[in-house]
Amino acid sequence: MQPTRSLAGRAARLVALAACLSTGVQPALAGCFNGVNLAGAEFGTMPGVFGKEYTYPSKETIDYFAGKGFNTIRLPFRWERIQRKLNGPLDREELARLKESVAAMRAHGQTVILDLHNFARYNEKIVGTKDVPDSALADVWARLARVFANQKGVVFGLMNEPFDMAPTAWLSPANAAIAAIRKTGARNLVLVPGVSWTGAHSWQADIEGSSNAATMIHVKDAANNLAFEVHQYLDSDFSGTNDDCPRGDDAAAALRAMTDWFRANKTRGFLGEFGGSATSDCMIGLARMVDVMADADDVWIGWTYWAAGDWWSPDEPLNIQPTDTGDRLQLKALTTRKLAREEDACPALDAVRLR
Repeated sequence: MQPTRSLAGRAARLVALAACLSTGVQPALAGCFNGVNLAGAEFGTMPGVFGKEYTYPSKETIDYFAGKGFNTIRLPFRWERIQRKLNGPLDREELARLKESVAAMRAHGQTVILDLHNFARYNEKIVGTKDVPDSALADVWARLARVFANQKGVVFGLMNEPFDMAPTAWLSPANAAIAAIRKTGARNLVLVPGVSWTGAHSWQADIEGSSNAATMIHVKDAANNLAFEVHQYLDSDFSGTNDDCPRGDDAAAALRAMTDWFRANKTRGFLGEFGGSATSDCMIGLARMVDVMADADDVWIGWTYWAAGDWWSPDEPLNIQPTDTGDRLQLKALTTRKLAREEDACPALDAVRLR
């Protein structure tokens, strides 16, 4: 039996329900965005050769996950490929590949998160330094925003997993990029990470004198349309690099702590990466994490599992790309709740931030 919700929690859910109903569809049980990272375009050395060192998702892979009911794709790609020189034009061929992938996913009604998968770096130089100033991140996002401005179902993932930098050092380039996006007239939802690989478990931890919790709340968005992106794995060090999941309970607790933080600060969140192997501990842990978010869908707008993609090794333990014999077992853990299949199941593209 589910515990009785507080009156405040019930009221928040009613607000979310009303917003979903206003779109003319039924609300989903597992949040607005339920999806998967389709990796491949971030693979290889830079800039690399397309088709040899990196790839974009095939039609077959896109069709497969759409058919399984995943309504969202987080699409990693690299800054050094889409913009071969800082402050230069976007590369025409790479942009064409990106646009083609977006179109293929949108043909299924899927939301596409454009994930600049660079760890707050360009050619290994950290964003916010003299080598890669705030204005450089602002420039690439302004150029991308002009291409994808206000396209239905396109979300801007500001940066994948900044690390080895203080939260205060990341806040300035993040704000510069958001301001540049809004200056183009684009009102697309923006997902904003913290530092330290944007771990949910470390969101409130001290990192070089501050924390993501204390710092990132000062993100500014003139369009008032953002959510905070966190990542959370279940292995011994929360890195997602180990096969087992001994810390499933801790991972679920980290999401509950994020829930409290989102509610206290009247904002919302998105779980951009989580994953586990096909062991029983991992399967139980993954299902529990989905349940935590589903039970707090007044603040969690959804999740994308890490990972799938055409070039993953079949032996990669977190991989949910289908095999010759069929579906991966992890799909069962991810679909314990009904997935949001309808294109317009979430109002979050229009108004995410509450405060």
